[in-house]
Amino acid sequence: MPRALKLFVLAGEPSGDRIAADLVQRLRARVSVELLGVGGDELAAQGLRSLFPMSDLAVMGITDVLRRLPLLLWRVEQTARAIRAAAPDIAVLVDAQDFSALVARRLHRMGYRKPLVLYVAPSVWARAPQRAQKLRPLFSEVLAVLPFEPDVMIKLGGPPTTYVGHPALAEAAPVMMAPERGELLLLPGSREGELRRHLPLFKTVVAQLSQHPAVTGITIPTLPALQQRLADEVASWPVPVAIAAERAERPELYRGAVLALSVAGTATLELALAGVPMVVTYVMDSHQARVFGKLGQPMVALPNIIMGRPMLDELVMREPDADVLVKRARALLDSKEARQRQQLGFGELYKLMAEGLPGTSRQDPADRILAHLTANQRLSMDM
Repeated sequence: MPRALKLFVLAGEPSGDRIAADLVQRLRARVSVELLGVGGDELAAQGLRSLFPMSDLAVMGITDVLRRLPLLLWRVEQTARAIRAAAPDIAVLVDAQDFSALVARRLHRMGYRKPLVLYVAPSVWARAPQRAQKLRPLFSEVLAVLPFEPDVMIKLGGPPTTYVGHPALAEAAPVMMAPERGELLLLPGSREGELRRHLPLFKTVVAQLSQHPAVTGITIPTLPALQQRLADEVASWPVPVAIAAERAERPELYRGAVLALSVAGTATLELALAGVPMVVTYVMDSHQARVFGKLGQPMVALPNIIMGRPMLDELVMREPDADVLVKRARALLDSKEARQRQQLGFGELYKLMAEGLPGTSRQDPADRILAHLTANQRLSMDM
């Protein structure tokens, strides 16, 4: 009798949670899925009962990692044991690069030999290219969300890598005229360290930008899990700030936005595909600052990295500087033409993301997962 695909999926942060939930939806359009693993709100909506809170893994920077090191090491062991005990048909580890690699290594030491897929390629093209070869024995395949990554992995001797695009493509907006006026969006990140470093900066910035004639209001798009945390934070700000925690609100919110101030990360790609002009910023901790300097201060905004040119204004700081960020934001608010130039670039970005590069065209991630199952595994078809 046909049976369900037994899938273990791990997402370490909100962007990975969204990617993993999209994968589950795609698979369920073809087969029945028994879902196990670790995730957040979006995987919970797909029926996942998380092994432990996803927030345990949402750390960035050496300071945050050291604070949670005993817990993180226990979660590695707990996850590896859970995968071995469940013996899923396939395990998909989404992003959370260091954690995912540690889990994969632990599983191999345990003698685990079933398919392990890493979804979201590590940024070996930006730093530590030697890591690519170290990943080859750990993962059956890497599913990349950036179109140039399969070629990079081949050159660096990494695991087989396939470009599968990003869920944000489904919400992409056509190139449009920049609005004269609209909401100012703030995206301060989702990890606690990011919020700690960026919320005080944004508080100072909005006090000055709220009076700009192009700004009709200020909104923070966020996650349900962070809604109360952010509502408490902005209660003491000098101007009213709305909190939008439902993803269903995003398309309308983005259509009415005049500008976004976004922390570097996946949010910049989502905003660009939705056609929202932006200034990208990031306040580094001391370790990140040292690494950034050693790498020669590379571009950090995903749209810039994908297109290979500075389409977006980036402001990466060792110490928060509200005056400089206000200046950069005002320059865009004052110039509809400058915002329109960004949006034209977003059209190019969408085409590249939707199609992929010659020889590495975009594939469906569900196809790649199902390709790893052996021919004698019979899965029940829902279509």
